[in-house]
Amino acid sequence: MNFLEERIVKDGIVKEGNVLKVDSFLNHQMDIRLFDQIGEEFKKRFEGTPINKILTIEASGIGIACVAARQFDVPVIFAKKSKSINIEGEVYVAEVESFTHKCKNQVIVSKKFLNPDDNVLIIDDFLANGCALQGLISIVTSAGANVAGIGIVIEKGFQTGGQIIRNLGYHLESLAIVDGMDTATGKIVFREQ
Repeated sequence: MNFLEERIVKDGIVKEGNVLKVDSFLNHQMDIRLFDQIGEEFKKRFEGTPINKILTIEASGIGIACVAARQFDVPVIFAKKSKSINIEGEVYVAEVESFTHKCKNQVIVSKKFLNPDDNVLIIDDFLANGCALQGLISIVTSAGANVAGIGIVIEKGFQTGGQIIRNLGYHLESLAIVDGMDTATGKIVFREQ
């Protein structure tokens, strides 16, 4: 069991509807020492891959992406879920559906931050059905940039997202893959990696 799986077992809560609640350390209250370990692990897993930008989606991915970006010494771009007056000029747009929030959002990235010379590492906290990732991939490819890799903190291996993304040929690294959860016992089963 790796450091992240141990933390999920210790502090994660299994809820009805295939929800794994990790808000005490990952996506509401954030354990920065754990984030440092996550960033170091992403750096190891993508060692030797040319990466000059990291892309994530607001809001839960931002902290993780920032810590990972420190390891790669590159900037972070985050796709915004609404256009504000601060975003000038043309934007890339993708529609994404959130498993957690049960809604669709249009996410946007300013065209000035992505170009065809970019090798982008996409980072996110969760992978369930893969809708958010497909939206981010769409934005990167619309820019003519390269998806150099995808780093996920927790993948729900019993849902379709990971298989869909891998079948598309992307280098996907998930630090913990949950293959099953039991709401009655709280037991979490991880995939051997």
